[in-house]
Amino acid sequence: MPVPTLLIHEGFRVFITSHDAGEPPHVHVDHQDASAKFWLKPVRLAYTIGYSARELRTVERMVSENEIMLLKGWYDYFGA
Repeated sequence: MPVPTLLIHEGFRVFITSHDAGEPPHVHVDHQDASAKFWLKPVRLAYTIGYSARELRTVERMVSENEIMLLKGWYDYFGA
């Protein structure tokens, strides 16, 4: 099954993976060699690898600004 990409913005790819079904709603954000996981509802950082503090603030803002759309993508994929 393909990995659903929910958003691409300025080179950041926001996606979910099929093996995440048993976890609370969250997204992964990759950019070049960096990766992060953000819980949704409310948005908060789960982990990050390779992002600078500045990049991480940008990513968190992007996830927060798109939280409703990202939650919709999660529930469309996994069901309510």
